[in-house]
Amino acid sequence: MSFNTKLPNYSLFRWQSLYFCSLIHFALQQTKIKKLSLIQFRNYTSSVYEFGAPVTCITGANGSGKTNLLDAVYYLCYTKSYLSAYQQHSVQMGTDGFRITGKFENDGTDEVISCKWKAAKKEVFRNDVAYEKFTDHIGRFSAVMIAPDDTELINGGSEPRRRWVDSILSQIDATYLEKLMVYQRILLQRNAWLKMQAFKPNPVYAELDYYNAQLSDCGTYIHGKRKIFLDSFLPLLNDFYHQLSGGKELVQVTYDSDLESKPLQIWLHDTLEHDLRLQRTLRGTHKDDWAFFISGMVLKQFGSQGQKKSFLFAMKLAQYAYLSKALGHLPILLLDDIFEKLDQSRMESLLRIICGAEFGQVILSDTHPERIRQAFGEMADVGFIFL
Repeated sequence: MSFNTKLPNYSLFRWQSLYFCSLIHFALQQTKIKKLSLIQFRNYTSSVYEFGAPVTCITGANGSGKTNLLDAVYYLCYTKSYLSAYQQHSVQMGTDGFRITGKFENDGTDEVISCKWKAAKKEVFRNDVAYEKFTDHIGRFSAVMIAPDDTELINGGSEPRRRWVDSILSQIDATYLEKLMVYQRILLQRNAWLKMQAFKPNPVYAELDYYNAQLSDCGTYIHGKRKIFLDSFLPLLNDFYHQLSGGKELVQVTYDSDLESKPLQIWLHDTLEHDLRLQRTLRGTHKDDWAFFISGMVLKQFGSQGQKKSFLFAMKLAQYAYLSKALGHLPILLLDDIFEKLDQSRMESLLRIICGAEFGQVILSDTHPERIRQAFGEMADVGFIFL
């Protein structure tokens, strides 16, 4: 079943989004990184960088480590890499660990965040005090990354879209993050039970009942929050898409979830025979997906490259605006080599947006510093880090 957001007229979207942005602009603090120290992180042996200007351009030849520097900032905000799910991929070749330290300004106060990984053990410190749970750090510092590989949000399968929505909601709702982690753990346990019981003539169902109850509780909460998110997010998405594309096309999003038709507890009961046969859980919020449309056209199948680029950037800018209001501060915007991907019109539209009052610190990478100087002109004070 699908949860379809109706396609309203553009004026309503525009009004809602402008009102939303006016709330963002009112007295919001910024998350800023002022200094970054890297030890054995990817291609960096030992390096220190400072960020003084509102816009910082990291420039250098391909392979010099521009993307890795952006990833280090992202890592400090979320205790994980944007580029890889495997911690060892962030370790400099030939070494056994890394350390990243950043001096942040958050709500007018300087704080030092440090992430250390060595011998398969990760530690995260805030002002030299170790976190007992990494989840306590999520939402305290925020960043939004836009990178070339983000096209999988449109062209890929459902998993990257779920991860993207979950990454947003986990920052603003600690209960959502807790329910999501429990759901993922119980799902693995239920699937293991299905594998063990599949060929037994008389399975023991008491354990399964526990798994079903846990999945139902967590899945119901997750589903509800995802629906609410879409209602608030869609006006922002439409407004940013309009600004970037310069057109009058409207964006529509459908949220496809099993829980739209009946409760998860009933699904788990009704599909048990099928689950046992295939040895995995076939219904639940782990199968949720979002489909994107432009003026009624399926974007993934029929959208042009220009429409997809505008849609992707609109998604990330809307994510930024949504987090700004929900968290009460402006995140750091990280732009990785995006000017190679945009035509002149979209680049100019993007620059007008990110240089506005609703956006805070911007860190970007590019191979051509002169292009950045010309692009920003007098719109923003740009500092440079040369690699």
